[in-house]
Amino acid sequence: MDRSNSPYAACSARWYVAHTKPRCEKRLRDYCERLGLESTLPLYRSVKQYRGKTVVFHKPLFPNYLFLRLVAEQRPCLAATDYLARLLVVPDQDEFQSQLQDIQRALEANVEIRLAPCIVPGSRVRIRAGPLQGVEAWVEDRLGMSEVLLRLDFIGQAAAVKLDAELLELI
Repeated sequence: MDRSNSPYAACSARWYVAHTKPRCEKRLRDYCERLGLESTLPLYRSVKQYRGKTVVFHKPLFPNYLFLRLVAEQRPCLAATDYLARLLVVPDQDEFQSQLQDIQRALEANVEIRLAPCIVPGSRVRIRAGPLQGVEAWVEDRLGMSEVLLRLDFIGQAAAVKLDAELLELI
């Protein structure tokens, strides 16, 4: 999004990371757009089949995060919205901008891209969906990109459960 016509364009804008409330990334992006604030929301294409119909969704690559380039005077504008949980300051502006540009480039190249969760052995996780939804466990082992073995401790013993990593969230 280019905001070179903004009255703040001459000022030194800095990158911030908006940690949004759940499922509010697009709403906050639209709010920022209405206010003339520069925002970046990397979206990936997700295709689902429903009863023979193909439906395409554009989902946030980084759920609950929107990237903003603001000057100090613009920060209070975000306080008026219920979509923002907190605003994080980016310490290394150059590195952040470079990494964000790399991600945008990958998205524009239409290569398969998805969030790679940092679920590694020893991570404490909660199961988000399925028959074990809400159960908390420790990751015992990770097999490839999508399978994990969980250690569910109870009565001093463990039971191994094989689950798709996409069903897990870090605690």
